[in-house]
Parts: sequence; C-alpha cells; structure tokens
Amino acid sequence: MVDKNQQIAVIGAGLMGHGIALTLARAGQQVAITDPVAEARATVADRIAASLRALGEAETAIPAMLRRITICDSTPGAVRDARVVFEAAPEKLELKQAIFAEVEAHAPRDCVLASNTSVMPITQIMSKLSDGSRALGTHWWNPAHMIPLVEVVRTDDTTDAAMELMMDLLHDAGKTPVRVEKDVPGFIGNRMQHALWREAISMVEHGICDAEAVDTVVKSCFGRRLAVLGPLENADLVGTDLTLDIHNQVLADLDRRPGPSPYLEQLVAEGRLGMKSGQGFRSWTEQEAQETRDRVGRHLQRLPGILDDAPEDKTS
Repeated sequence: MVDKNQQIAVIGAGLMGHGIALTLARAGQQVAITDPVAEARATVADRIAASLRALGEAETAIPAMLRRITICDSTPGAVRDARVVFEAAPEKLELKQAIFAEVEAHAPRDCVLASNTSVMPITQIMSKLSDGSRALGTHWWNPAHMIPLVEVVRTDDTTDAAMELMMDLLHDAGKTPVRVEKDVPGFIGNRMQHALWREAISMVEHGICDAEAVDTVVKSCFGRRLAVLGPLENADLVGTDLTLDIHNQVLADLDRRPGPSPYLEQLVAEGRLGMKSGQGFRSWTEQEAQETRDRVGRHLQRLPGILDDAPEDKTS
C-alpha cells in the first residue's frame, strides 16, 4: 500500500509538469509545483482544471483535487518537505543539472529525485549529484495525464529501494510503469518508435511511397493491433519460425544509416517543420492541424473504455 498525502514536488509547470501534478493529486497525494516563469505559475491551476474536465472528472470533484496542489514561487519552497521530486524542465542538460543541484541543496536527504526526459541519458543529468543512489529517470509520455506508460530508468547508482518506491507510487496513481534496467538513449519506447520513423522516412526519401501512404498503412493495418498486441506477442502469435523467415528476407534491405536521413535534414533546413510551419512531410492548414490534434485527444480519451471492453487477451 502506498501512503496517501505524501508531499510530492514537481519542478516545471508546463505541458508535462501540469499533467504529472494533476495525476498525483488525483491519486490523493499532496503536490507542490513551481516554475521559473511567472505566467506558467499563474495559469497552471486553470490548465489543470481544464485537463481534469477533459478526462471526464466531475465538476464537483475538481476543487478538492486543486486543493491538494500548492503553487510555489521557488524550487526551495517546493521541495523542502518532498518525499519525491519530479523535474519536468526543457530538454537541456545544463538546465536540468542546475535544477538538481538546487533540489539537492534544499530537499530532504532521503527523497527520491526523478528527471522527466524523452531521450537524454539520466546518468548525465544526475552526474553532479553528491548522492546518485536516490536518482532515477521517469519518462512520462505526452500528454502525461492521459498516456498510461511511464518508463522508470535506473542508473548504475540507483538503489532497488528508489526503483521500488517509484514503481509503487506510479502504480498507485493509475499509471503503467515499466523498468528500464540500463540507461540507454531513448529508453524503450522511443528506440522502437524512432526505428519505425527511420524506415518510414527512408521509404519516402527513396520514392517507394509518399508520406500519406506510410501513415495510411500504419493506421489501417498493424497500428490497429498495437494497443492490444505488442510486437513480441505478435511474433509469438505468428510463430518465431515465420518471424525468422521474414527477417532473413527483409532486414538487409532496411535503412541502417547511423545518422539522420538527409531528407529529414533538408526539410528542417528549408523551414518545413511540420504542423507549426504548415509544411513538413505533408502539407497542413491550421484547421487540418487542429483537427488532427483533436482527433488524437478524442482517441486517447476513448481508448481506456475500448480496451476495457475488449475480450481477454489469450495470445501470450
């Protein structure tokens, strides 16, 4: 059993930080959140309330959840009594290291320190701490309050006790934590995701198909299975012998370049930055971009109910 009303600190009140804070407050924890940007502090309560409504939380329950969240003016104030600290700052190594230096100076000596990052090595982020045994990574996926997965990343110094505490806390908050036992770039999810993206970009680059065809194939085919059938479950379902036969035919022809695609580099150099610029792999109007964002949001909201209603998985 995880104690309720523990003091949790969140450093960063942006997109990820507000989602982490509301998830833990919703689970009955006391959360102190701070951000160096005054506007972020001033608006975070309203953004949390809006996200709770989007999750379907009853309007009458939202005030009680907001009362569990204290907005602090400084990092020392936020972490003073913390049992766990989550850092959710931008992906800049020196910034994250500076934050943890301040956290270590003011937080209790036994609190667990967690950095939220998509790909940055946790070992580097925590390298300047005097005590790295309580430090680990937690990769929350965006949006943090809607995606179940959190990757819990161990460094060479992280203790079993710190890992267990974090796993238990996240389980209690309704998340789906997984252990990453080696601190490798991209952890688990982004390594697999970007392996797929690398091949997708390569096919467009080499004229095999256009970007719309790539997206259509994923959405209309194996993407429909992925929420209920992982890749290794699928390999077991079709048989490891068939999987080996396919690999003998196709793997040698897949993109194996160690660096980014020149086509991707060209898009960035030309200012074709995706939805935010109107051009990327595909062309986007602002309306089309917003419709896509809204479609993803609606899908994420419906997905738990869809999966709950699905027949029991008998494939593994």
